[in-house]
Amino acid sequence: MTTTTKRVGLATCSVLPDLDADDRPLVPALAARGVTAEPVVWDDPDVDWADYDLVVVRSTYDYSPRRDRFVEWARSVPRLANSADVLAWNTDKTYLKALDAAGVPVIPTIWLDPERHLSKRAIHTRMPAFGDFVVKPVVSAGAKDTGRYQPVSSASRALAIQHAKSLLDDGRAVMIQPYVTSVDTQGETCLIFVDGEVRHSVRKNALLTGPSRPTQGLYAREKMRPVDATEAEVEVARRALAVAHEQLEVGRPFLYARVDLVGGEESPTVIELELTEPSLWLKHDGGAGTAGALADAIVARLG
Repeated sequence: MTTTTKRVGLATCSVLPDLDADDRPLVPALAARGVTAEPVVWDDPDVDWADYDLVVVRSTYDYSPRRDRFVEWARSVPRLANSADVLAWNTDKTYLKALDAAGVPVIPTIWLDPERHLSKRAIHTRMPAFGDFVVKPVVSAGAKDTGRYQPVSSASRALAIQHAKSLLDDGRAVMIQPYVTSVDTQGETCLIFVDGEVRHSVRKNALLTGPSRPTQGLYAREKMRPVDATEAEVEVARRALAVAHEQLEVGRPFLYARVDLVGGEESPTVIELELTEPSLWLKHDGGAGTAGALADAIVARLG
């Protein structure tokens, strides 16, 4: 009697052909469940994605400069988790507008459209007059092309204007947000969900200390540690995911999700909702068994 082993492709990028180190525990976890999991570079033209019973997006950290191509690729994959519609919605941070409209606490944002061809003067008038602020592109990952600036410093403000203008001139929409100072002392709290359930949470350090600079590698390196999320943080994270479900008309829970919060226990605020290729920090789950839970959820989707 011949048995057919299910095959799962774990989509990654050419810089990390064997996956990011933190994603690798998923391979033996699936093997233990009788499923063959293989890292596969998402933009490799020689790959036949129909060979896989399911493709799970993991270490595709090089997508942001080629976001349109990435979404086109996602739509070409016969069976993808999370789906191509989810990736298309989530790879453009204007999704924050939907969260805001639904009453989910998010960081106030000023949006700059490249099609308006704003002058430096126009950009200047839109920037905050008080408090540190952040300039970043609407499509980005891992804090690349992101900078922190001080409005009281003319030199810093000039750098911020130039940063925004360069992004806009390159055809990239820009977002300007106040810098949440609690990040310096408390960091960000990141809640990791698998199949709709919170598996574990981590606290990561502040990444932004000054103007945008070229990032070495695919993303800025982060330091994190396990932490227990508060009831308030879990409640805000669940509200954000509920909005995403409603926007995307998705009935089944997302295979994976990460909700990044700032503001601490008193006023948890969503800084990002990650449904595309979030680090799940499987090695930092404090014994929560997240890799096993993710493997179980993948097996369930294989049917």
